[in-house]
Amino acid sequence: MPHTDVPAGQPTLSCLEKPLPLDGFRGTPEEIEQQWYDQVYLGSGDRIKQLTWRAVIVGMLLGSILSLTNLYANLKMGWSFGVALTAGIISFALWNAFVRLGISKSPMTILENTCMQSAASSAGYSTGGTLTSAVAALLLLTGQHMPLGVTFAWIFFIAILGVTMAIPMKRQMINIEQIKFPDSIATAETLKVLYSEGKKAAGQAKALLYSALFASANAIAMALGGEKWLGTVQQHILGNWYQRTIFFKWDLMFVGAGALVGMKTSLSLFIGGTVCWALYVPWLSSQGLLAAGAGYRDSVGWTLWGGTACMVVASIVAFLFQWKSIARSFSSLGAMFSMNKKRHLTDVEKIETPMSWFLAGQIISLIALSYLAYTTFDVPYWMSCFAVFISFFLALVVCRITGEANITPTGAMGKVTQLIFGGIAPGHVTANLMAANITSGASSSSADLLVDLKVGYLLGANPRKQFIAQFSGIFLGTLVSVLAFRSLVPDVDALQAFNAPGARTWAATAEALGMGFSHLHSIKVLSIIAGGILGLVLVLVPRYFPAVGKWLPTPIGFGLAWAIQWNDSFLFFAGAVLGWAADHLFRSKSREYKIPTASGIIAGAALTGMAILMFSIYQSAR
Repeated sequence: MPHTDVPAGQPTLSCLEKPLPLDGFRGTPEEIEQQWYDQVYLGSGDRIKQLTWRAVIVGMLLGSILSLTNLYANLKMGWSFGVALTAGIISFALWNAFVRLGISKSPMTILENTCMQSAASSAGYSTGGTLTSAVAALLLLTGQHMPLGVTFAWIFFIAILGVTMAIPMKRQMINIEQIKFPDSIATAETLKVLYSEGKKAAGQAKALLYSALFASANAIAMALGGEKWLGTVQQHILGNWYQRTIFFKWDLMFVGAGALVGMKTSLSLFIGGTVCWALYVPWLSSQGLLAAGAGYRDSVGWTLWGGTACMVVASIVAFLFQWKSIARSFSSLGAMFSMNKKRHLTDVEKIETPMSWFLAGQIISLIALSYLAYTTFDVPYWMSCFAVFISFFLALVVCRITGEANITPTGAMGKVTQLIFGGIAPGHVTANLMAANITSGASSSSADLLVDLKVGYLLGANPRKQFIAQFSGIFLGTLVSVLAFRSLVPDVDALQAFNAPGARTWAATAEALGMGFSHLHSIKVLSIIAGGILGLVLVLVPRYFPAVGKWLPTPIGFGLAWAIQWNDSFLFFAGAVLGWAADHLFRSKSREYKIPTASGIIAGAALTGMAILMFSIYQSAR
């Protein structure tokens, strides 16, 4: 096998001294891997500290804290955000401060930060999505929580299933095919900037901190009387509209989210929200389907059906248009496993995560999830085994689409599973819901791990060490996210107090597919048909008539607006306008500070909102 070592006597450069290998390598699979080993790994992964106790512990702690922001944001607005980049900026600033204060002898290396991000990502992202979607939907449908021990086990083993599922995909998609993974490139570039230009990194960290403090102060001011004062003013202005469909509530978390999501989706939310709450809901009232002055909780039981249908149909159709990625996923399936049958280990194979870890994770998760599903939800063993089996193939597709299109269609994967089980197990709503939960949760964890591993690949990290860091984050992330969820949502009434758009969407889909349409009101059935047709149109028109399609809203944004309050979609739009203005008026500064500022706003508002809610629960208990 040919090597491409650097010339003798020439020092091997580290990842901070050479450009990222964005152009990739060429040759046979063995030659491609060896080129990466010689040109990227040597000088970095073989010399720079990576998997250290401080990297793993800091990653687990930061990820667990940030998991609270994702948990709260998901319950409020059905949206979650990757935590790796935010954790990387915080960790960089924190450790440099420790060095200046004499608490630590050395700052964290760039590859330690990579391992830290992997641990933070699994703790903050891989565990919370399941809680705010299927688990919360089960609470809506049954009125009861899963037993606490079962919840811990269910979340933990779904995360294990997804993380270990990515092991055979990594070498094929990242090493051999060298799929781009745009978010990974952006994160790797940011890490290089952080470690090359300390002054800029310190500025980003300050922007994140100050924006978090500002959002926190705003949340406290609203809780101490600002919200009541704002409500009184609106009641005089809006009259009967107030607290029914149209009202204003100043929550900066949605503003920060709008800045991150961007103008197209945020404007779609605003348009969809206005159509829903200013037109459709008043029409329902005029037909006597809603009581006069009915609020959000009563109204959303009617509105979510059309919005859910729009999102589900659009997600699945857009997913099917990725047929080339799907075909490539399955065509490379044999290569994933054949590469691991060699007796003589190459340089790369010695540092890759072994296939035995994949097999152990899959078998243990399969047994555990099947047992939990049978004993807790009365789901037959064969059904759970089938869900785990198809999860691998659907996760394969999700990971490829994430790498090629920078979109992670886990929602579509869950709906595909719900459609499958709606056909093979009609009338079993719980089986429909929890089987789909296995698929979407495993797919999300797999894609999340590959995004992190691509960052390490670009910087020359040791993939096995990075996997261990990612795996470690699951433990504390599961503990913190489950306890926080049960504290925030002690019963179904508490869940109803949140928008919980994700939970409502999952529950509505499970009801429709599990019980059939016959038990639904005719208006709801017509809403599902109309929403499905609209979702199809909003996918097909931009694809075949781009000149017209660019003026149409996105189906996800438009549909989601029918499950959240109008005020929230308005604040999304306001944040997007501010982000757009910053991009055009302060172009260079916006590139550096928009993401950390918006991330800080979301974190500060979410953490303070959680603290206020927990305090009110404690006061009520007394």
